[in-house]
Amino acid sequence: MNQLDALKQLTTVVADTGDFNQIAAYSPRDATTNPSLILKAVQKPEYAHLLQETVAKFGQHGVDEVMNRLLVRFGIEILKHVPGRVSTEVDARLSFDTEATVTRARRIIDLYQGEGVHVDRILIKIASTWEGIQAAARLERDGIHTNLTLLFSFCQAVACGQAKVQLISPFVGRIYDWYKKQAGAKWDEAAMAGANDPGVQSVRAIYNFYKKHGIATEVMGASFRNVGQITALAGCDLLTISPDLLAQLQASEAPLAKALDAEAAQAMDIPFVQYDEAAFRFALNEDAMATEKLSEGIRAFVADTIKLEAMMR
Repeated sequence: MNQLDALKQLTTVVADTGDFNQIAAYSPRDATTNPSLILKAVQKPEYAHLLQETVAKFGQHGVDEVMNRLLVRFGIEILKHVPGRVSTEVDARLSFDTEATVTRARRIIDLYQGEGVHVDRILIKIASTWEGIQAAARLERDGIHTNLTLLFSFCQAVACGQAKVQLISPFVGRIYDWYKKQAGAKWDEAAMAGANDPGVQSVRAIYNFYKKHGIATEVMGASFRNVGQITALAGCDLLTISPDLLAQLQASEAPLAKALDAEAAQAMDIPFVQYDEAAFRFALNEDAMATEKLSEGIRAFVADTIKLEAMMR
């Protein structure tokens, strides 16, 4: 059995790509997208027509509507290749505006439903700011499920659990990137691999806290840099993985052991914590890595959204 098949016995595997033609080879249950992945896809000849057709049909309605239509068009194509859900991201420029995030999310859901896609097959991706988490709480109460992304800290995960969001996406690789950069020449790759990887440790702490305290929010590790980070999280609820790393898993027959276990977490001594807005903002501010990577991630998604809009014009 290859590692990908072995992983599927422990964890729900999700494809992290806008390149829907690659998805079928790995048979994931779900798929995730973001502005950067969509930008990358539409620059390929086989997908350029999706942008051209969307602009031709809806260009008169403005850039925001064209963007919504393009994201939904990709989502619909992806859903032809997966039996589960697709995550579609709200404009990162709305990350600090609860009302605008809710409005944009509802518009995206309306477009999907207009194409006959059931609401349960869609996860609306929202940045894990305080405002984004409050928007997600409102959407969840209305039956619209959310994926809270750009999540780097324990306090973000706790607040998402309090908001009863459907799913969170802690970014393993970007946490790893930050600590590696901070260490510079002192970084020991071998010593910091696998279970010692700071991104892996972050997800494990969140997973164990959720399972210990009966929090139903799903944990989906994301943003992987290598296969070792993935195998060190075998047993996590879900893992969203790029096609390159899916291919590496599929090509390997190395043994794979379960690394995360919900029953074991329930026996752990993990205190319960919760955050109001002031406590959340202070805890996030105290975490230099999370503060920096959240801001950087929002800026990067905004930059790629602007590039997409320029292509539309």
